Amino acid sequence: MEVNGKIITTLGYKANFSDTILVNGKALKQEEKVVFLFNKPKFVISSTKDEKGRETVLDYIDEPFRLYPLGRLDYDSTGLLLLTNDGALTQSILHPKFEIEKVYEVTINKILTIDIIKRLEKGVRIENYKSAPCKIKVKTRNNNKNTMHLLVTIHEGKNREIRKLFGTVQADVTRLNRIKEANIELGNLRQGEYRKLKPIEVVNLKKYLNINN
Repeated sequence: MEVNGKIITTLGYKANFSDTILVNGKALKQEEKVVFLFNKPKFVISSTKDEKGRETVLDYIDEPFRLYPLGRLDYDSTGLLLLTNDGALTQSILHPKFEIEKVYEVTINKILTIDIIKRLEKGVRIENYKSAPCKIKVKTRNNNKNTMHLLVTIHEGKNREIRKLFGTVQADVTRLNRIKEANIELGNLRQGEYRKLKPIEVVNLKKYLNINN
């Protein structure tokens, strides 16, 4: 193998994306690293395949890349989901130590008092763990319909965390829509639509995550 005209004999040599690599005299074509922003509809699996034959996010993506979702959104939740073929970005987004901020529009079927909201924000016991502190902002409330529309910001990503959080005060989540992750916002993208992040968006995302390449 040759990298930038130099023969490499070291096992596990790490080349850069910009390097010219020859194998048996032929150039090795490297796949472009890309990130896509997808607005996941309800009842779509946040995975590359499903053993039950249900729709997955890849059924909506028509691109010549091997893409993987960065994290998950519940089957019955909607909104922002990032997909990429960038391994370094995947590890940073999914690693718990980075505590990536995620913002959700949430509708519940109960009117909560300010005291209850403050208690939820501080963290409560959910099953065998205590939820991390979060932010809950009341957008609107409808006393006649007994519903509240909230803006919830979390830094964890435990399974069905927000639904379980409100379940501790006997409130059901009837709508859960993610509108922001890290410094990427969903914007006006419609459900089922996706777009490729601009180079500057990817650069800023990696800066946010302290990724050097």
